[in-house]
Amino acid sequence: MSPRAAWRLESLGFRDVHVYAAGKADWGAMGLPLEGALADRPTIGALARTDVPTCALTDRVRDLREWSGEWDTCLVVNEARVVLGRILTSELSANGDARAEEVMRPGPSTFRPNVSVAQMLEYMREHDLRSAPVTRGDGTLVGLVLRSELEAAEVTARASREKDMRVD
Repeated sequence: MSPRAAWRLESLGFRDVHVYAAGKADWGAMGLPLEGALADRPTIGALARTDVPTCALTDRVRDLREWSGEWDTCLVVNEARVVLGRILTSELSANGDARAEEVMRPGPSTFRPNVSVAQMLEYMREHDLRSAPVTRGDGTLVGLVLRSELEAAEVTARASREKDMRVD
């Protein structure tokens, strides 16, 4: 909101009006393209798998068991695709009549699309994570980043850098 709009709201009797101007960090957190030195840095947003299984709070556990194949997780989202929780395959042994909201892990840690592959990989290794949800600044789902795919990207990036450094 512009300062002028904030002042107008105050003149109409609204209190606690704040001016907010989004910056470069918010731009990147929304997964929008960056320029400059950060533009060439590989990010998790580019590697996030958009085909990650999702479900609603009211979905029954028995209906969720089919996604477990290659995935270790299902993300619980609302109608706007905001991530509300996470269900791991180990939690699918619950009563089949239970709803997703009863077995999910609420408020899972999520990461923004502009996080570098190197930073995310370091975090995942330190915390022994196989996957992590990627969301925009407003909480909407981008996808799921897999540690195995980040490791492969790191190897590819390293090989590319070494090739660029070689003198023919």
